[in-house]
Amino acid sequence: VQLQASGGGLVQAGGSLRLSCVASGRTFSRYAIGWFRQAPGKEREFVAGITWSGGITRYADSVRGRSTISRDSAKNTVYLQMNSLKPEDTAVYYCAARLLTLVVVVPTENYDYWGQGTQVTVSS
Repeated sequence: VQLQASGGGLVQAGGSLRLSCVASGRTFSRYAIGWFRQAPGKEREFVAGITWSGGITRYADSVRGRSTISRDSAKNTVYLQMNSLKPEDTAVYYCAARLLTLVVVVPTENYDYWGQGTQVTVSS
């Protein structure tokens, strides 16, 4: 499974971005996609996740109400729409896949494949 994350950029506080994660290669019917982020000097943290078949979603408290994760099965793509961005949202954002699962889990070590990351910078 290969994951390609894109959509990052520089945005002012209060602005919006939509990140995309395209999955290719061998895929499975039961897997979840998670978005994570890592700011300089901090550990990688869970942001949001979605199951591929059931559309079950999960959000970190820090982004709940400001972000929406969705999927387009025909395009093998998961989106993370982020609104009302804050400077503390600045980080490299990664998407990851956990195979053979019907749930969204938080720990990074439970994910099997990772994309390369896309930089999100929010200016104040």
